[in-house]
Amino acid sequence: MVFIEITPRSKSLKKFTTQSLTVNSKTEELFDLISGSQHISKDRLRITYKDASDKNVALDRSKTLKENGFEESKQLSLSMKDLGPQIGWRTVFLIEYFGPILIHSLFYYVRSIYGSSQFTPNQTQSVAFWIIILHFIKREYETLFVHKFSNATMPLFNIFKNSGHYWILSGLNLAFFVYRPDNYLSSPTKKFLFHVNDLSSSTVYLLVGLWAFAEISNFKTHLTLSQIRSGKDSKKYEIPYGYGFNWVACPNYFFEILSFLFYSILVGNWSSWVFLIVAAGQMWLWAVKKQKRYLKTFGDDYKKLKRKVLVPYLL
Repeated sequence: MVFIEITPRSKSLKKFTTQSLTVNSKTEELFDLISGSQHISKDRLRITYKDASDKNVALDRSKTLKENGFEESKQLSLSMKDLGPQIGWRTVFLIEYFGPILIHSLFYYVRSIYGSSQFTPNQTQSVAFWIIILHFIKREYETLFVHKFSNATMPLFNIFKNSGHYWILSGLNLAFFVYRPDNYLSSPTKKFLFHVNDLSSSTVYLLVGLWAFAEISNFKTHLTLSQIRSGKDSKKYEIPYGYGFNWVACPNYFFEILSFLFYSILVGNWSSWVFLIVAAGQMWLWAVKKQKRYLKTFGDDYKKLKRKVLVPYLL
């Protein structure tokens, strides 16, 4: 047994001590004890210790105390913080992806938003609508049945910031400018702002086929990542192999960028290109971060694979 003393860093918490654990105990047990005594969800707790450089390092709940770096001793001195109200990551994604489905449906079906209830969408607008709806339905499905999440929750109020990209940039931004009626083309400025391509049916079918290829490929890479984390330790990192992963670190991002590239070519509206550039830029940053994590975690085993970050053979 070891004596554990935890000093609170938040006013909502009280000092906590226990002697019921050993260094071989799961850290999760410590969180459970604190949660019960403080009457607070353990997902709101962040417990840290000081490392050799005097930095606060958070405990990993999936490991034992010993695996977190503690040896047998008479006393462990830790600190804890209340992270505030939390929301599950799965719930966050479901809310984020529902936004574009709702917004695009409103602008597509409720024509009175534009002040014109008699307008019938053209082929490009109809195809663009179903591309967006199917894309986000796929994301909702993946959230429910495919994705594994490293963290159980995130701060509740971050939901507004996280939803902004989807509800505004891929929701309102695209829907308002793509589904306009013909009476919105009455001036050169409006013709630019609300322009939508009028492509031949064969070109539309080709772009839809390429979009479907990118979406299916993206789904396949998500399945690969999910299967890696299907074991007992869902937080353990492994090098992914197989379709797409033999080219780049993050083929899921690459295929998603491709799908919206084909969407943007189909639509031809400036708003779709703005969304593509912003989304691709964000995914590039995520891909660089993941590439660095792979290199740090697996060293030469990963380096010898010579994978690009995001774009096969280029970047």
